[in-house]
Amino acid sequence: MWDYSEKVKEHFFHPRNVGEIEDANAIGEVGSIACGDALKLYLKVGEDERIDDVRFQTFGCGSAIASSSALTEMIKGRTLNEASSVTNQDIARYLDGLPEEKMHCSVMGMEALEAAIANYRGIEIEEDHEDEGVLICKCYGVTDEKIKRTVRENNLHTIDEVTHYCKAGGGCTSCHPEIEDMIHDVWNEPKDARPTAPFPAEAPSIAVSTAPAPGGGMTNLQRIARIQETIAAEIAPALRADGGDLELIDVDGHTVKVHLQGACSSCPSSSMTLHQFVENRLIEALGDPELKVEEV
Repeated sequence: MWDYSEKVKEHFFHPRNVGEIEDANAIGEVGSIACGDALKLYLKVGEDERIDDVRFQTFGCGSAIASSSALTEMIKGRTLNEASSVTNQDIARYLDGLPEEKMHCSVMGMEALEAAIANYRGIEIEEDHEDEGVLICKCYGVTDEKIKRTVRENNLHTIDEVTHYCKAGGGCTSCHPEIEDMIHDVWNEPKDARPTAPFPAEAPSIAVSTAPAPGGGMTNLQRIARIQETIAAEIAPALRADGGDLELIDVDGHTVKVHLQGACSSCPSSSMTLHQFVENRLIEALGDPELKVEEV
C-alpha cells in the first residue's frame, strides 16, 4: 500500500470545497471515467479576476480527492494570474508529498485549473496544442505533446516516471517505444543508455465451456479469451495504478462476474468503477451491449 502523508489522509477523509457552483463562470474538466480519473473544477470569479469561490467533483483514488481538495484551498482568494502559477509540484508539496505513482493526480489538478482559466477567458480548450498532438497512449488518451510537456516540467527520464505523472504507458505498454523516443528527443540522451520497458503480465486462465455464446458470433471460449485480454491489458493496470485490482471469477451468458480487490474493494466509488469503467470497457471490447458486470 502507498505511504501517504498525514496531510493527504486529512484531505482525503475530510475534503474541502466538494460539490458544484450553480452560477460558476469558469469550469475546467479533465480526464474521463473511462481512463480511471476525472476532475471537474468550478470557479466563481469576481472583481479583478479574483477567485471568490471554488468547488470540485472528482472520480478517482484517494490521492485524486486529496489533490483536488488541496488545489481548491491553494487558489481560493487568489487572482487568476496568481492561481495560474500553481504547478502540480506545488500541489504535491502542499500535501507534504505524494507517492511517485500518484503524481498524475496532482497533474490532473493543475490541468483542470488551466482548463477553467481558459474557459473563463473564452479560450476553446480544443485549440490547446496538446489536443492537436498525435495520440500515443490509446489506453489513456495521452498525446505526444502532453507527454513531452510532462517530461520537461517534471524532469522525467524513464517510462515508469512518465506513467506515474500522466498515466501514459500504464495500460497495454504498446506505446513504450514511442514514449522512450520522446524522452530521448527531449533530453537528447543516448538511446542505448535507457532501461528496457517491462513486458505486461500474462492474463490469468480459468476453465470455461466451449458451448456457443449468446449472440456476438463468438463461442464462450472466445468471449472468455477476449475478456481476459481486456482485463489484463486495459482494466487491471488502471485499477492497480490506484492501489486496486480485479479478478475474473466467471462468465455466464451476458453476465461477467468479477471480484474487486485492494483499494477498490472498500472504495465508495467502487460501484461507479464497476459499471462505468469495467463494464463499458468490456462492452466495447466484445461488442455486446447486453453485457453486465457483477461483483461476487
